[in-house]
Amino acid sequence: MIGDTSTGRQARWRIAWIAGSFVLALVLAGLTGWAVLAIYFGDSATSLVQTALATVFGLVGLAAIAGVFHRRWRIRVLGIYALLFVAVLLWWFNIPASNDRLWQPDVARLAYATMDGDRITVHNVRNFAYRTETDFTPAYYSKSYDLGKLSSVDLFAVYWMGPAIAHTIISFGFDGQDYLAVSIEARKEQSEAYSAIKGFFRQYELIYVVADERDVIRLRTNYRQDPPEEVFRYRLQGSPEIARQFFLDYVKTINALRDQPRFYNTLTTNCTNVIWMHAHVNPGRIPFSWKILASGYAPEYLYDLGRLDTSVTFAELTRRGHVNPATRALGDVTDFSRQIRTEFVPSKR
Repeated sequence: MIGDTSTGRQARWRIAWIAGSFVLALVLAGLTGWAVLAIYFGDSATSLVQTALATVFGLVGLAAIAGVFHRRWRIRVLGIYALLFVAVLLWWFNIPASNDRLWQPDVARLAYATMDGDRITVHNVRNFAYRTETDFTPAYYSKSYDLGKLSSVDLFAVYWMGPAIAHTIISFGFDGQDYLAVSIEARKEQSEAYSAIKGFFRQYELIYVVADERDVIRLRTNYRQDPPEEVFRYRLQGSPEIARQFFLDYVKTINALRDQPRFYNTLTTNCTNVIWMHAHVNPGRIPFSWKILASGYAPEYLYDLGRLDTSVTFAELTRRGHVNPATRALGDVTDFSRQIRTEFVPSKR
C-alpha cells in the first residue's frame, strides 16, 4: 500500500512536471517570437545586422525551449535566456520616438494650438485638394474657435474590412458652423506602408491629424477605393462642459506630441482606445469593453450605454448617419460639413 502510494505520487509529480514544461515552452515560444520581430524591425528600418541578430536570438529561443525538458540543463539555459531577453527589453524600451523623419506628405505637418482664454487657435489644419487618394495638392490653414460655442461632438466610424474593424474619427462642432475633425493615426515615413504587425513594434510615431471634414471624411468616401470605405456619423450625447473638457484634453495631447513624440501601437495606442482614454477626463466614463478593441462595434456599444441618440433603433441611427451617398453627390462644396448632416435623399430620374 505504501509503495503504491509513493508510486502514484511520483507519477502525478512527473505528469505535473511535463505539463509545466509544456506551458513554459509555450511561454518561451511567445516571448521568442516577440523578441525576434522586435530585433528584426528595429528602429524604423531592418538591416542585415538586425536580421542576423534576430536569427541568433531565435536559435537561442529554440535551445531554451528544448532545455526546459531536460532537468540537468533547465536552470542554466533559462538563466542565459532570461539575461538575453532582458537585454532586448532594455534596448527596445529605449528606442526613441522622433518627429524628424522623412514623412509622407499627408502627415508631414503636426498641428498645434495656442490659447487665449476661451479662444483657441488651431494651426496646420489639413485641407488637401484631392484628385485621387495619392494625387493631391497640400493645403493647411489656421483658425480660431470659441470654446463657448462648442456645441457638438460627432464620432465617425470608417469601415473597409467587415463589421469588426473600423477607423474612428472625432469631430468637434462649434454652433453648427465650424467643424474640426481629429483622426488619430500611425505617422508613416516615405515609401512606408501600414502594417498591423509592424504597429506592435515601435515602427510608427503617433499623429493626431487635425483636419477640415472636407479633407479627412471626403478622402475616405470619395477617393479611397482599394478597398472602398463606408463612413457613418454618430452624434455623441453629453453636456457642453463634457464636450469642452474632452476637446481640451485633445488639445493638450496635440501640443504635447509636438515636443514629445510618442509611438503608435496597434493594440494599446490606436484610433479608438486613445479616444476612450481621452474620455477619462470626464466623470462617468465608459467602462472598458472588448468592443473598444474590436472598434467596429464601438458605435453599437455607445448606443447600448445611452451615449448616442436612443430615440430610434441603432439600425435606423446607422442608416441616417451613412454619409457616403451625400459626399459622393456633393462635389467640392464649401459647406460640406453642413450638407453631410442633412439627410440625403437621392434625386429621382
